Amino acid sequence: MQRTLLFAARRNGPSIRYFSSSHSRLAINKIYPSAQKALEDMKSSSTLLVGGFGFSGVPNTLINALRDRTDLKDFTVVSNNAGMPGVGLGQLLDTKQIGKMIASYIGDNKTFERMYLKGELDLELTPQGSIAEKCAAGAAGVPAFYTPAAYGTIVQTGELPVRYNTDGTIAKMAPPKETREFNGKSYVMEEAIYGDYAFVKVAKADRLGNCQFRKAQNNFNEAMGKNAKITIVEADEIVEDGVIAAEDIHLQGIYVKRVIKSTEGKQIERLVHWKDPEEQKKALLQGGSSETSQKRERIIKRAAQELKDGMYVNLGIGMPLAAPAFLPEGVEIILESENGILGMGGYPRQGEEDPDLINAGKETVTLIKGAATFGSHESFGMIRAGRIDVAMLGAMQVNTYGDLANFMLPGKVKGIGGAMDLVANPTQTKVVITMEHVDKKGNPKILKQCTFPLTGQKCVSTIITDLAVFDVDRVEGLTLKEYAKGVTVEEIRSKTEAPFKVAEDLKEMLV
Repeated sequence: MQRTLLFAARRNGPSIRYFSSSHSRLAINKIYPSAQKALEDMKSSSTLLVGGFGFSGVPNTLINALRDRTDLKDFTVVSNNAGMPGVGLGQLLDTKQIGKMIASYIGDNKTFERMYLKGELDLELTPQGSIAEKCAAGAAGVPAFYTPAAYGTIVQTGELPVRYNTDGTIAKMAPPKETREFNGKSYVMEEAIYGDYAFVKVAKADRLGNCQFRKAQNNFNEAMGKNAKITIVEADEIVEDGVIAAEDIHLQGIYVKRVIKSTEGKQIERLVHWKDPEEQKKALLQGGSSETSQKRERIIKRAAQELKDGMYVNLGIGMPLAAPAFLPEGVEIILESENGILGMGGYPRQGEEDPDLINAGKETVTLIKGAATFGSHESFGMIRAGRIDVAMLGAMQVNTYGDLANFMLPGKVKGIGGAMDLVANPTQTKVVITMEHVDKKGNPKILKQCTFPLTGQKCVSTIITDLAVFDVDRVEGLTLKEYAKGVTVEEIRSKTEAPFKVAEDLKEMLV
């Protein structure tokens, strides 16, 4: 074939680039006519990485095409969760095409929970940030790494069942993970994930495979898309070369093998709309009896006082998410959401909801001016590195020295989510716990030792309940700092199993 010399000016003289004499012909075209065609040579018993968080950024066109290929089965699927019954990956549970899930969260997917507990599939429960980093590490050719997340938990010690027998007994346990100390801190070794295929959702893609994400659509998609041997992209829009500016390409064509046009509409899992401030406060405090509402109000109002001007804050699902509604006028904080948002705003007004903008609770949200969006691997990097000033979470139990249990009850499996990462750097990120002082049966939730599986060891800085506020010292233990109106120290002692000291400047909670 005849070759033509083209010269490109460079600072140190011309460089030579070779092109075919028919270089105007477009030799590369990764666009496939349909999802079915893109999956034509897919093989069973492969590892499949699937992007998405909640219903945001989920490649439903590709998932539906795989659902219809019932000859393909026994996949190891890596995803934050397995969708919902009949939706997204939940369909592949119904068709029994998944043999193993590597996920951080089961959530409300009863089919997923039932299949796991009845021994119909393997489940490798993994902290959300570790999944993102395991995919990113595999993409970068790094076989393993050390993370502080999950140290001292059943994830690290190998006490999580991977598979059950049909009679409910345990068939297989996860192996313990290697640990090592760096600079006086303990870490867990996590091995990289390597995908055979990746299903990825993007906003725009071109024939070269260059892709752009929209808002919080990135989540796990970028790290997974850069990882797999065969990355198949589902694009909302297929564009001409150059339409996506070079600096706006988030997933480069070198990683992408195939591109298809999305044919499925976007869904919203939890549609929540803006209310005026007073109406919003009332809505946040509703649920249960008036006594329950009063307890929630006390906790949330006091929790809001932990958020100071200029802080970067991550808020867990439940009461923590309500705290910003009670911030004093003029206090500005920046909210981070682990699915890839820095500068999360409030709920959208009617008609302004966006399926590509959700918070960690899968609720519709907005962005403030100056917000940034990115992948989950980047988000959890911020978190583990201690860039977040305050992480506020709910809890089932906290012990004397700040051990936290908030992800698993005996006999119930919801999942880990991002909590183990959020509490992994307590020397730099203040961990604030909001919870009722006793459980529904009246049993203390502040204990000498946690009886539920731990989320993190010696990680809690402050406990805020409906009765009291405690400071937590990881060596000295608990100090009662504030008490609720009408509550005595004696009552607090009677409802707290863990011993505590009383601060010299003990005062009433101002809420």
